[in-house]
Amino acid sequence: MLKTFAKLCAATGIAAIISGAAFAQEHTFKFQSSDPAGNPNFELQKGWAENVAEATDGKVKIELLPVGSIVEHQETQDAIAAGILDGHITDTSYFAGKDAAFGLIANPVGAWSSPQQMFDFMNEGGGKELMNELLNPYGLQFIGATTPGLEAFVSAVPLDGVDDLKGVKMRAPEGLVQQVFAAAGAAPVNLPGSEVFTSLDKGVIEAADYSVFSTNQAQGLHDVAPHPVYPGFHSMPLVEVSMNKQKWDALPEDLQATLEQTVRDFAQHQVKTLSEADEKAVAQAKEGGEITVHNWSDEERAKFRSIATGEWEKVAGRSANAQKVYDTLTGYLKEKGLVE
Repeated sequence: MLKTFAKLCAATGIAAIISGAAFAQEHTFKFQSSDPAGNPNFELQKGWAENVAEATDGKVKIELLPVGSIVEHQETQDAIAAGILDGHITDTSYFAGKDAAFGLIANPVGAWSSPQQMFDFMNEGGGKELMNELLNPYGLQFIGATTPGLEAFVSAVPLDGVDDLKGVKMRAPEGLVQQVFAAAGAAPVNLPGSEVFTSLDKGVIEAADYSVFSTNQAQGLHDVAPHPVYPGFHSMPLVEVSMNKQKWDALPEDLQATLEQTVRDFAQHQVKTLSEADEKAVAQAKEGGEITVHNWSDEERAKFRSIATGEWEKVAGRSANAQKVYDTLTGYLKEKGLVE
């Protein structure tokens, strides 16, 4: 009997140790990116996941998967709510079909002239609170925002301001981007990205909303469209880092704070890295002597932004959340003197 009791105590002690170890073990999460493996953005995101483990002393570990690994890019929000994924790094506009507010906050065309303006809005201007108002009902918690940066504009014709857009046949994605460019006088058309080079080369289009300068340069777009606008004036996607809200709420506050800081650090690193790639590509383009880089003045950027706000207002009418995004965004821009 005593031997049995001793064995029970020993077993109980071992169980307690095991239980304590389990309690202290790290939190392991599975995140999916909207970028493919090998893409520069995905490689930078992997660096963020590694930094999370380091910053939390191994208490939080994130397995980052490329786009399509578990679900399609537009399905990650539902997968996180269902517990199939724990989080994602993705362009918020993919969920505009659920609420127009997602599209408006993700890419308010013409709003930003630099990533820092958007980061300030997200961190200090009410953006992060808006994101959680949008995401919490879907079972997600917003951790922070990043962006690949302000996209350059591809053009085969000189563009030095809004008036030069009139009549320009250009490729642009459906939705708000097309709306704004049409309002500015351009003639936007639908074309897949795979057809941009050929369409520019054959003169089917004269310009294109495509990607950042270094990507455009690497893909040879400036060979057929030698009048890029850089820095761009139109598009800069908000890429959210979010996770399952219940799992977020279960984390200690110190780990929550550390995660938020790692995203802020990652955003600055991503912008710096990609900006340096753009600057290098711009310098090479200018040295070649066959490409003319156009940089719009603050006045012309403000004109485009003013046109864009009229289109934002139309989107705002599509949902109560979209109206809230519009009111907060325009209030911020007015406060900063970016719109009248």
